[in-house]
Amino acid sequence: MATADSPGMPGDQVEFVALADGRLILDEGHAADLEALAASLAGSLTAPFRAMAVRRDDLWAVGGSSIEVMQLTPDPDGDDLELSWDGETLALAADGIPVNVGRAAALERLAAARQRGPYVARARRLEADLFELSILAL
Repeated sequence: MATADSPGMPGDQVEFVALADGRLILDEGHAADLEALAASLAGSLTAPFRAMAVRRDDLWAVGGSSIEVMQLTPDPDGDDLELSWDGETLALAADGIPVNVGRAAALERLAAARQRGPYVARARRLEADLFELSILAL
């Protein structure tokens, strides 16, 4: 965990994503000096990463974890996707609603290439066609 001096930042908590190209995407909280918060993790974390910062008096405590970011094309028409394969049935929920698995063809290709057995693949839209991705074996 790192700290950043930023007494002028609004709010008490912020979550954001730092992309490899240097862009910072506010996920939750008020628009803060994300550059200063992301810079406090320099040397300990390489983008892309997801970070959370919490105000502690006049300092911000900042922590983060590495993430995988991928483009999903064609667009799956949802912001939060969960694709599961139990070895027999492929199922997809988009924004919490069961939908046709054909909507997540790109996510299915990625997951099938990485996992030989049952899996769950989650994708969360960051912006446009960029998604935070996790694929886990079941």
